[in-house]
Amino acid sequence: MVVQVTDATFEAEVLKADKPVLVDCYADWCGPCKMMAPVLEKMSDVFGDKMKFCKINVDDNQEAIEPYRVMSIPNFLFFKNGEVVKNVIGGMAPKDFEKNIREVLGL
Repeated sequence: MVVQVTDATFEAEVLKADKPVLVDCYADWCGPCKMMAPVLEKMSDVFGDKMKFCKINVDDNQEAIEPYRVMSIPNFLFFKNGEVVKNVIGGMAPKDFEKNIREVLGL
């Protein structure tokens, strides 16, 4: 399950989460973002017990992501204990996306 977060819910859903969090920074008009959406859903099914998966629309929620200097989308921010531990920009093959997740989880 992928959780939609906003400026109002970002702190509770992401920064205070009790497990690692992947945040997909996207926009509705972004082609590569649309291509990555089903990959994100699939990875949430596979790794959802170990990592929380979230999405934030950068057009509607700039306040929450401003500290992370998101300049290009899709941008995937990996958090542990409220801190970014990995930042991956751009669309990618599912196997490469999974590799990034496994790396963050130490698998």
